[in-house]
Amino acid sequence: MADPAASLPKAGGGDAKPRHVAIIMDGNGRWAVNKGWPRLVGHRRGAERVKQIVRACPDMGVNWLTLYAFSTENWKRTAEEVLGLMRIFARYIEREADGLSAEGVRMRFIGGRERLDPRLQRLMAGIEARTACNSRLNLTVAINYGGRDEIARAAARMAERIARGEIQAPTEADFAACLDTAGQPDPDLVIRTSGETRTSNFLPYQAAYSEYEFTPTLWPDFTPDHLAAILDRFGLRDRRFGGA
Repeated sequence: MADPAASLPKAGGGDAKPRHVAIIMDGNGRWAVNKGWPRLVGHRRGAERVKQIVRACPDMGVNWLTLYAFSTENWKRTAEEVLGLMRIFARYIEREADGLSAEGVRMRFIGGRERLDPRLQRLMAGIEARTACNSRLNLTVAINYGGRDEIARAAARMAERIARGEIQAPTEADFAACLDTAGQPDPDLVIRTSGETRTSNFLPYQAAYSEYEFTPTLWPDFTPDHLAAILDRFGLRDRRFGGA
């Protein structure tokens, strides 16, 4: 993992903007329930919101966007909701593939894929390959992702590399190279919608020096204007990374 201060604003940076924003997209189900609708309606509306935020990011100076879509704990939800979410993920990939490619978006996924439906896994691999050369926006979607699970899997990869003699004196950079996010910069800013103030096992290693913003806005109501206001506030923060 690179020095977190290397590509980030200096203390008192003023109008500096984050290049990597990570979002915990929370509140879809509550948004629907508040309106008397099934929870899946909220998830479908949330997917529409994703499209808007993805399109807005490059013009706001955001080069990397990581979205928390489905956690390792979300399997505890009803079978109906889980199956509905998986269909929404597949539909998003199918419908947005052409647009993402044309708009220069590179799409990647993090998290364990082995538990996902084989068709969804194929769609994920397909859009990753199709958009691999794009660079206008790097979009990473976390599906079946849990930070502790990622760290455990990274530790296993690290142990294998040490056993093969590929690593002699392990470093933080060696460990970061074993994470799902290998080669990606750490998030400058993590946003959670819906008013909850937990990090929910999202990027615990990568977000060690991230700034956090918790907003009461439910994800289906979170517009590019909300994001722009948060980015403006980010520029006022004094980030010292342990320095004086």
